[in-house]
Amino acid sequence: MQAIIYNEFGGTDVLALGHTDKPVPGPGEVRVKVVTVGVNPLDYKRRYGWVEQFYPTTFPAVPGLEFAGLVDAVGEGVTDTAVGDEVFGWTKTGAYAEYAIAGDIVPKPAALSFQAAATLPVAGETAQRVLDLLGLKKGETLLLHGAAGAVGQVAVQLAVALGATVIGTASPANHDFLRSLGAVPVAYGAGLADRVRAAAPQGVDAVFDAAGQDALPVSIALRGGTTDRIVTIADPHAADHGVPFSSGGTPSEQVRAGLAAHARLAVEGRLTLPVVETFSLADAAKAQELSEAGHVRGKLVIEI
Repeated sequence: MQAIIYNEFGGTDVLALGHTDKPVPGPGEVRVKVVTVGVNPLDYKRRYGWVEQFYPTTFPAVPGLEFAGLVDAVGEGVTDTAVGDEVFGWTKTGAYAEYAIAGDIVPKPAALSFQAAATLPVAGETAQRVLDLLGLKKGETLLLHGAAGAVGQVAVQLAVALGATVIGTASPANHDFLRSLGAVPVAYGAGLADRVRAAAPQGVDAVFDAAGQDALPVSIALRGGTTDRIVTIADPHAADHGVPFSSGGTPSEQVRAGLAAHARLAVEGRLTLPVVETFSLADAAKAQELSEAGHVRGKLVIEI
């Protein structure tokens, strides 16, 4: 099969389109024919070796965490999934490939396209995990740094659906877009604390940092000097501020429940994550370059 493979850490030049054996599903495993892959910042961070403490790499490695596709083969003991089923979720062996061993997956609703389904797993699980860690409740106010990114967009929509007020930091060019999602936008940069206080005179109950651009000190100040109910997914220096860094660890049953719930919201039109550009497998390096450059409002996907 064709796959994007890398044998060392580095820039996009370490990525190569090559051929490798199809993975064979073991007992309890499912192999999928990948149709669409979601591209995430974690893909290039893993390629550089920046997140080895959370995601150790075995070479040769295939990038990619999330996909939508068709069940191609099932291992011994699999009874709840059949060849031909349309599914989406996470892979164990890398998604930038024609075939992959599935991780946590759920059925793809017929009304949800493969492309739309492939945008949901990583952003959806991350946003839901952090909102759960924060214990966000109806009527509370959430400060969300990086609200216009993929994770931020999903978090805005989930928090608004919960009945929370969301103050979202973003560049002015993204403010109208954030308003359309139900957030109150504020510009990041100097004077942020004053702008947040003006937008949320009732105070901030919780902070979700999806930006990682030195947002923690001002977040602590806005929380009255406490680090309670502040979580980051993007600041590697979180421990220096006494703030938890969340990188995963959600139990499989919760991951699958979240996938199914977010798919239902997407079918109902209550959760959307726009695809801003589509790439071929051969152009995977270009997709990662664009992801690494930042300022992508939505998702990049690869069509296999």
